[in-house]
Amino acid sequence: MNLGETIRSAVWSLQSSKLRSFLSMLGIIIGVAAVVGIVSIGLGAQTSVLDMVSALGSNLIMISPAPTLGRGGSVSADPRDVFTVQLAQHMQERSPGIKLVVPLVQGSGLLIYGGSNLRSTVVGTTPAYTEVTNYKVRAGRFLHDLDLEHQTQVMVLGSRVAERLFGQANPVGEQITYVVGDRRYSFTVVGVMESKGQVLMGNYDNQVYIPLTLAMERILRTKTVSTLMAQAASAEAASEAVQQAEFLLYSRLGTADGFNVTSQDEMLETMGDVAFTLQLMLGAIGGISLVVGGIGVMNIMLVSVSERTREIGTRKALGAKQRDLLLQFIVEALVLSTSGGAIGLLVGTAVAEGVSRFGGWPTKIQVSALALAFGFSALVGLVAGVYPAMRAARLDPVVALSYE
Repeated sequence: MNLGETIRSAVWSLQSSKLRSFLSMLGIIIGVAAVVGIVSIGLGAQTSVLDMVSALGSNLIMISPAPTLGRGGSVSADPRDVFTVQLAQHMQERSPGIKLVVPLVQGSGLLIYGGSNLRSTVVGTTPAYTEVTNYKVRAGRFLHDLDLEHQTQVMVLGSRVAERLFGQANPVGEQITYVVGDRRYSFTVVGVMESKGQVLMGNYDNQVYIPLTLAMERILRTKTVSTLMAQAASAEAASEAVQQAEFLLYSRLGTADGFNVTSQDEMLETMGDVAFTLQLMLGAIGGISLVVGGIGVMNIMLVSVSERTREIGTRKALGAKQRDLLLQFIVEALVLSTSGGAIGLLVGTAVAEGVSRFGGWPTKIQVSALALAFGFSALVGLVAGVYPAMRAARLDPVVALSYE
């Protein structure tokens, strides 16, 4: 019996018990669909998180103060006293691996325009902020050096703030009142930023931007900044830039505990590792479903061998060799598992697309993931079919013919 005849015989045998064959495939279908769906959703989530980190800026390094530990009766020092505009300038001048350093201060207040008001985060910064964060202006302009020099009361709106306060109207040139406590400031809107959306823990679109000097001296009345955003000279120099920033801060504070320096590459690596681990764990759960489906295939094949004992004896009496019977039952198991795998691929892909379209969850379907799931289903079917096939091939034809 050639391979074509063996396959036709296997298909005919499975078609003769359609319900039982489908129930046997069901475990494989569920397992493959679970693997494809979970991996696709996991890849989509991983890509989304990495895109968020990438959206922070280009070759970005985040530098922030951290509380120190007091020992031996000494009081914990406040490293924020070191984080000043002068530190940012010094770091940019003395660190060859760092191209730009942008100091930031943040506060919260109430924006009032006409009969509408909106509470928003106000960020005091410098003109280099847009370059470091890859943030583009949609209308008007961003802050200028003259705005910082003269502490001009100008404001640049995030896209969401502009939409909520002004609707579809152009806000450039309009006056906005900013209220902090019992103090009121009048600002002229000079620009609106493009939509950037949620990036990790912050939403750029819900922020407004004013000159750093104005924010520090007249509104927040502080001499220190909350964060330094540095840009490495290149991707290759990012690691060296981190070391230079850490050395400079250590020389100022006398301890490595008073600051946190995190590069964009480190954030990408950490987020990628976490997402991959989660994806691997979820994929393993789907793999367990496939193994359970393989057990179902083995069970149905063992039942099939028992039911077809006389048929096996007749075929052996007519000259069928052990390898013919072995091949027949292995092919039947493979037809079951690969058919279930193919249906599972379609179901899993449909589930992933449905989650993306109706649930708003990002998904990413990879051909390699589909091939892996289908290949594993075929392997499960092959392993599940070997033992029943060996039992069928080893049956004594005399015993098989006398079987009732």
